Amino acid sequence: MTKALLDTDVTLDFILQRQSFFARADEIFFRCSNGDFEAYVCDITPINIFYIGRKEIGREKTIQAIADLLTMAKVCAAEKNILQNALSSPITDYEDAVQHECALAENLDAIVTRNTKDYKNSSIKVYSPAEFIQLLQTT
Repeated sequence: MTKALLDTDVTLDFILQRQSFFARADEIFFRCSNGDFEAYVCDITPINIFYIGRKEIGREKTIQAIADLLTMAKVCAAEKNILQNALSSPITDYEDAVQHECALAENLDAIVTRNTKDYKNSSIKVYSPAEFIQLLQTT
């Protein structure tokens, strides 16, 4: 079974129902709930969701969304060595580098993100939401 890290942007697209991106994010989370793949998030993702979500959908809805996310996805810990490795990562955005290092530490198969260009130096397969859905349809 494919084990994939869902980048913060894909998770926010789902929770905030972002107009242009929600349909694909919804499909990914639907497939996750059906057991089509094992979903992971980095431990910084719920924090980012809370920070952004409470401003857009309110505190209570955001808390519920995080609780739901934590029942569906496993959490990768951004321990000290991961944070240090991310500093010298070929991935230049630090948040993305931390998520990449978390995925490496968990031996995940893929990272799903809208910002595939930010992961151009990834040593793990990187898929856009559309590409990941296509992958799941063929496996």
